[in-house]
Order: sequence, then C-alpha cells, then structure tokens
Amino acid sequence: MVVDSQALAAHRAHSITPIQWLRWVLKPVLFIACLVPLAGLVWDGMNANLGANPVETIRLFTGDWTLRFLLITLGVTPLRRLTGWNALIRVRRMLGLFAFFYAALHIISYVWLDQFFMWDLIIEDVYKRPYITVGFTAFMLLLPLALTSTNAMVRRLGGKRWQRLHQLVYIIAILGVVHFWWLVKSDISQPLIYASILALLLGYRLIWALRRAQTSPKTHQA
Repeated sequence: MVVDSQALAAHRAHSITPIQWLRWVLKPVLFIACLVPLAGLVWDGMNANLGANPVETIRLFTGDWTLRFLLITLGVTPLRRLTGWNALIRVRRMLGLFAFFYAALHIISYVWLDQFFMWDLIIEDVYKRPYITVGFTAFMLLLPLALTSTNAMVRRLGGKRWQRLHQLVYIIAILGVVHFWWLVKSDISQPLIYASILALLLGYRLIWALRRAQTSPKTHQA
C-alpha cells in the first residue's frame, strides 16, 4: 500500500492539470495556428504569387481573416456551453486579439499600400463610399476592445462594465459582414456564408438569453 501511495503521488506530481494543459499546450499551438494565414501570405508575397493586383489580394486576404477570427471568437461561447468545456473561455480573448491584429493589417494595407497615406483621399473615401464608412466604423469600435483586453483593464473597469463594453463585438461583426457585402456588390456568395454563420451565432445567443429569462423567475420562486 505504501508503494501504491508513493506511485500515485508521483503520478499526480507529473500529471498535467487541464488548466496547465491549456496554458502550456493548447494556447501556444493555437497562437502559432493563428499566425499560419499571415505566414502563407508572406510566403506568397516572397514568391510573387499574389496575383495581378497584389495590393487588392493583401487587402481582401486580411479582411477575410478578420471576419473569420471574429466569427471564431463568437463561436467560443456556444461551443463551451454545448461541450461543457469551460476552459475554452480562456482562449477567447486571444482569438479576439487576433481578429484585431488582422483588422489592423487590413487597415494598414488600405492606408499604406493602396492610398499611400494620402489622408485627404482617405477621408473622402470614408465619407463617400458606404462600405468604407462601415468598415472604418467597425475598426474604430474594435480598437477599444483591444485596448481593454488585459486583466488590469478588466479590474479597472469592473467585470460588468467590461462585459458591456465587449458586447460591441456583436455590432462589429455585423458591420464587418455588411462591409464585405457592400464591397463585392455582385457575387455575394461568400458574404452570404459569413452572414449565415453570424446569424446562427447571434440566434443561439438570443435563444439562450430568452430561455434564461424564462427560467429565472421559476428559480427565484423555488
């Protein structure tokens, strides 16, 4: 029995807890995976494989991945609830920051590579072209979410205020889909896919909120 106890203690000492596994394995792997699209874009650029209009390719590529990361971030909560794996919540903030990262690259590709920092033309574009107006608005709303993503800012704002602020991500995702939809004009197949996924994610949240509202009075009465 003493040997068994010692073996069990040694096993526990060398075993990895779910939180440790998330921190030491999943997060680093996920971080690298989130950089793979950028690495592929850089590789294509180095090999002159960005097509006839490299600037447009870069702009569309970074915009696509901004939307994808926004949807992936919004998908964390439903996946956590459906699977019961609450540790997933710990990677949501990182995924959201990668959405901002690709959004920043998207803006930079427009301001630098497309407009060459000609601010008068940029302001005119933002004012006259609705899809740019919507896209720029989405980025400006995303900026405070990125700036308040640290644990220190969560403590400073307080949990409830921080959560209310970060609910802006729903509006940002909608604006992102509208921005893409208005950009393509004719072939809306890809924006329609993003819009459908977003509708499912927001619809799930609405159903969840309605069910909680229905069960809350019963819980209080009990």
